[in-house]
Amino acid sequence: MKGTTGVFKKEKEGFNPFKMAQQQFDRIADQLDLDEPTRDLLRNPLREYSFSIPIRMDDGGVKVFQGFRVQHNDARGPCKGGIRFHPQETQDTVRALSMWMTWKCSVADIPLGGGKGGIICDPHNLSEREQEKLCRGWVRQIARDIGPVRDVPAPDVMTSGQHMLWIMDEYQSIMGGQYPGLITGKPIELGGSRGRTEATGYGIVYILRELLKEMKMDITKTTTSIQGFGNVARYAAELLIQYGGTVVSVSCWDQSENTTYCYHKTTGIKLDELVKITDRFGTIDKKQAEKLGYEILPGEDWLKQDVDILIPAALEHSITEENIHHIKPKVKIVICGANGPVTPEAEDHFEKKGVVVIPDFLANAGGVVCSYFEQVQSNQNYYWTKEEVLGKLDNKMTDAFYKVWELSKRKKIRVSDAAYMIAISRVADACKMRGWV
Repeated sequence: MKGTTGVFKKEKEGFNPFKMAQQQFDRIADQLDLDEPTRDLLRNPLREYSFSIPIRMDDGGVKVFQGFRVQHNDARGPCKGGIRFHPQETQDTVRALSMWMTWKCSVADIPLGGGKGGIICDPHNLSEREQEKLCRGWVRQIARDIGPVRDVPAPDVMTSGQHMLWIMDEYQSIMGGQYPGLITGKPIELGGSRGRTEATGYGIVYILRELLKEMKMDITKTTTSIQGFGNVARYAAELLIQYGGTVVSVSCWDQSENTTYCYHKTTGIKLDELVKITDRFGTIDKKQAEKLGYEILPGEDWLKQDVDILIPAALEHSITEENIHHIKPKVKIVICGANGPVTPEAEDHFEKKGVVVIPDFLANAGGVVCSYFEQVQSNQNYYWTKEEVLGKLDNKMTDAFYKVWELSKRKKIRVSDAAYMIAISRVADACKMRGWV
């Protein structure tokens, strides 16, 4: 089950992720000089669904849950995006995430559009049976509007491969027949893709590898600090170390103390030894880490390290104008593994300092690229080897990076703006070619 990383927190009063997504779009639309009809079409979702899901609970009572699905744009292909279970889920959060999925699929140049779904619930307070009923109820409300050639869900915040299998099974019962391409994030045994576990973390490092070449930096002489020790952070660290880079610190959540710690070793962490002392909640055993020679620091110290590269791969709003002064002058690259880890104000600061920031929807696109590969394999009733999947992923991420990098250099604009320009232009062109605008 995925954790709550990436959830928009409620404590920031008045923060509306969809308004922020629209502001980002409007700024790039101005630079592209998009016409008014195209702007109106792309700054809002094509379709939205909101529905009630009545569930018979274990105590015999009935509780009604609220479900959503937003399909932002499908001009380039079926919508793609996760289903989130969270007690503070909102329609605007889902709208924003569906829009960002459109741009992520587009910048990676895969034939998919953006979608996102959610249910307002806390799975920690639901039994397995109740969660299954919820998944099946969600499908019954929207079965006619999703499918392998319409809209393909996937795991997201606090949902897992098991939830996806319940969704697929219910869909197949309703529609009749086998539809393994309905969802992605499936277990390997039931049509999942090899390489999917590594995809997001590896994708980050594929891009980093090419960026270092462009910046004339030797990857074997670089030092990196990573925020996080979940799936994305671990596999990014794994591949970076394989390439000869030195990862000096990672941070992770301590479940028992309800806080984060940074685990630092100047000579470089050893991933295998840290994984061995990590529990099922993702918490590293501090005493064991100290015995292995790690320095235990406050969680925020991951960004205070004197390194070449920072990889925020855990939380949104991790680098802000309030903490950016802690970042050492040696830092030359920030590559965003998490969603929205660098605020616009912090990115402005980095631009003035000459620090290259690779935006999240390019850096972490490896996950959706591999999900697309899973769709292709499922729809063909075939599978590729892990080596084939990772090779294709490498090619896709490398190609996406160079298209963005070359535009950034040619127009003398920041990398994030170049990525948005490419993504939005492709979707706008598809809408025009279809005759929608």
